[in-house]
Parts: sequence; C-alpha cells; structure tokens
Amino acid sequence: MAISRERVLEELARIAVPGGGNLVSDDLLRALHVDAETIRFVIEAPDAVVARALAPVEAEAQHRLSALTGDQKVQIVMTAPAAPRGPAPQVVARSGEGVPAGAEPPSLKIGRHPTPQAGPAPVSGVARILAIGSGKGGVGKSTLTSNLAVALARQGRRVGLLDADIYGPSQPRMLGLTGQRPVSDGQMIEPLHAHGVTVMSLGLMMKEGEAVVWRGPMLMGALQQMLNQVKWGELDVLLVDLPPGTGDVQLSLCQKAQVSGAIIVSTPQDVALIDARRAIDMFDKLKTPVLGLVENMTTYICPNCGHEAHLFGHGGVAAEAAKLGLPFLGEIPLNLDVRLAGDEGTPVAAGDGPVAQAFARLAERLVAGGMA
Repeated sequence: MAISRERVLEELARIAVPGGGNLVSDDLLRALHVDAETIRFVIEAPDAVVARALAPVEAEAQHRLSALTGDQKVQIVMTAPAAPRGPAPQVVARSGEGVPAGAEPPSLKIGRHPTPQAGPAPVSGVARILAIGSGKGGVGKSTLTSNLAVALARQGRRVGLLDADIYGPSQPRMLGLTGQRPVSDGQMIEPLHAHGVTVMSLGLMMKEGEAVVWRGPMLMGALQQMLNQVKWGELDVLLVDLPPGTGDVQLSLCQKAQVSGAIIVSTPQDVALIDARRAIDMFDKLKTPVLGLVENMTTYICPNCGHEAHLFGHGGVAAEAAKLGLPFLGEIPLNLDVRLAGDEGTPVAAGDGPVAQAFARLAERLVAGGMA
C-alpha cells in the first residue's frame, strides 16, 4: 500500500541530523514528490562539507522509507553548491533501471548547482556547437534536430546531439534509444550512438515519462555536466536541442559554452513567428549569432489525390528572414512519415524520399556555408 506525503514527512522528521534538528525542521528537503509509484526528493546541504556529513542521514532515509513502502520507488538526491576550487562531490542517479549487467549507473551529478567558470568555454573535441531553438513548443524543433543530425552524418560529418530539453527529453525515443543507459568510468559519461550520431540526453538516465522537478540552478548544473562530463570524442558539430522559450537552459548554454550559432525553427503562421522573433531577440542579447531560419510543416501533399495544402500557411518564415536580414535555410514539408519514423526510432532522414531529401538539402546548405 502506498504511503502518503504526510507519512513521508512524519518519518523524515524522525531522522536526526548532525548538530541537532532533523531533515524537516532544518529545511533541508526540496522538490518532495509522492505518488502511487514514486517517492522522490532532494536533500539540499548548504555546502559540500555538510553534504558529506549528511551521507548517513541520506542512507537512513532511504532505508526507513523503503521499509514502509509497497511498490513505491524511493529516489533521493543529495545536492550542495559547488565549491569554487577542487573537485565537486558526486551525486549519483539512484534508480539505475535498464543499466546493462556489470555496468555502473552514470555518476553524472544531475541536479546539482553549476560549477563557477570565468565565461563561455569550448567543449573538448567539438569544433562547432549549434543551438536549435524556437520561441514556442509544437513547431517540430526536436524532430528537426534529430533528422538534421542524421542528415549531417550522411554528409560525412562527425555529429553529436545533446538533448537539452530537460523537462521534455524526446531524443531517446526518436533515435531508437529508449530503455538504453549510458555508462560511466566514475568521472566521465560514455554517450550512446544511433544512426551515425553521438547522443546524450537526460532522458537516457530516467524512466520514460518520469518528470523532472528542478529549479533553475539544478538545470544549469545538469546542462554544464552534459556538456563537459560526456566523452563526445572528435566532432565536427554538436547540435543542442533546446527547450521552447527563452529561459534558464538557453541562458546557461550561451554563458557556459562557446556556441557557434543558433538556428531558429518555426511554422509559417503568425502566432509561431511572434515567438520566433522573441527567440531571435534572446540570442541577439546573448551575443550568439543567428545563422538562419527554417520553416517546418510548410506544405502538405495528400497521398491519395496529390492535392497540395498549406495547413499552417506557407512562406511566412522566408518572409520573416528577409525582413530581418537573416538567411532562410530551407523548408520541411508536413508528412505523416516524419511522425511515424520518429515514433519508431528511425528518423525519416535516414531513408529516402521527398522528406529525407529536404533534410539532406538543409544539411548540404549548412556544410557548404561552413556552419556544420
């Protein structure tokens, strides 16, 4: 039988911490989430020294709650602000579902505070970083990113894809990596590979459909580690699939990494273009060059009668690019095969046909322009 949030708090209040008090009275709990399947929370220590002293407390909390629960899974993460010098303490994802036999779960300290650094830094082995952004959700940005990565790989480029859409990581499903887990040597994460692309996503370290309930500093720390604690190898280009909007992840990426440029994805209708302008303005303020715009879902051709329809309009993104003096990089049609291929884990760009050719043309344009 599942236990309630109140029962969890009651039990945690019985666990004494060094110096007196308990986890509840000392306000050390963050992001407590209790449902029928999971009990999940963060113990936030004021510094690394206290975090180490709280390790037995964390273990006792895990033991007590596990003894009380039926089918509920107990997930506890310890976090503390990173020290300005010296190695940061490690925090390990506790669940480990799907980790191959004999392998350790990745020791990426997801959800911790970011490590201070002087300014944007290069990612070892990566020649260019391209941010793929949009001002709003639902314009097909993640689908375009996975297909563009595959199309660039087919052009002979060494391509990486970082899924930075931390609240809604979808790349594992679209690239056929659902259920697989990266492994770690204790210091660095080994990314996965699919369709010629090197891939890292927070979704690879979580159960599919599991929510991330984090504040800004936790997002920033996770992004920083996925950039710098992953063995990307030698890449010509790293595509970063950003979440929609103009929030913490976009700001952190441009402040922490040397981003070569951004590509803006939009559908043709006015309501999407309004938000695309916000994304362009954000990158301008962050001094990240916008390399161009892509019009997605531009044309639909009926497979039965061949009639061409513009369900979301047509040409709006090209007109906006001309108005702003930015390159128009191309257009991708609206096609059922794109959705089916993504759900099946084999991007449509990996095959042949009109849509695959559209992605190939986009990749060719980026390569010819020295952008990828």
